Amino acid sequence: MLMDFGIEKFDPGETREFFSGMDEQCWLLTGGSAKLFWGDINLPITNENSVPQKMHEAEISRPDLFDHCPFCLSVPAKSYVKITAGTEGAEFCLTATENPVRFDAKLFSPEECSSEMRGEGTMRETSTRVVRTVFDDSNRPESNLVIGEVIGIPGKWSSYPPHHHPQPEIYHYRFLPSQGFGLTAIGDTPCIIRDKDTILIREGQAHPQVTAPGYAMWYLWVIRHTDGAHYGPATNTPIFVDEHKWVTGPEDQIWQPK
Repeated sequence: MLMDFGIEKFDPGETREFFSGMDEQCWLLTGGSAKLFWGDINLPITNENSVPQKMHEAEISRPDLFDHCPFCLSVPAKSYVKITAGTEGAEFCLTATENPVRFDAKLFSPEECSSEMRGEGTMRETSTRVVRTVFDDSNRPESNLVIGEVIGIPGKWSSYPPHHHPQPEIYHYRFLPSQGFGLTAIGDTPCIIRDKDTILIREGQAHPQVTAPGYAMWYLWVIRHTDGAHYGPATNTPIFVDEHKWVTGPEDQIWQPK
């Protein structure tokens, strides 16, 4: 997948240190609160016991995934990150990928997160969902990642019309209430989705999703740019499946009961 992905959970008051090595890292807060410290090691990568002299720090919190946009810390290779959880603990989604480019670390705030209601006014509102883009080529062109979130509204579709792209992608899911579920098709393979599942989407696999009625579905999506093919308008991605493009046209073409 060209990416490493995992969940980092912190007990209340717990402190841990991390070194990004030759990878850029992306720390997205999913819940709780924490104090972050980060800086550029600016030393040979084999010397991982050195803490940078110049440090940045911030206190962040997120009451829940569904009604609050994320904080997300993006750091380049050869960076130091220290996290101290708040009184309720903290949880992060951590994504890492190789990137030799040197760039400034940045903490993306909820106010900077681009949030939109996508699908409104089309397909008789059956694919209306909230899409939050944290960063992409427009505001983080030096990164090898694109990262965001989707809130699937109960009973409605997302990642729709079905689309694919040559870049690998990871989806990680949560439901409200947590016993909820959804369905997806990765290529031609149907899958049931449950709370805390993670799905790998490989080159050329279409990946539409639907949320069961009564349940809201949150998922993190992370795309890894490939050499010479950044995800986005410059490469005409995503690519919609031809036979389903028509659904975004006039709604009177879509059957409804009389």
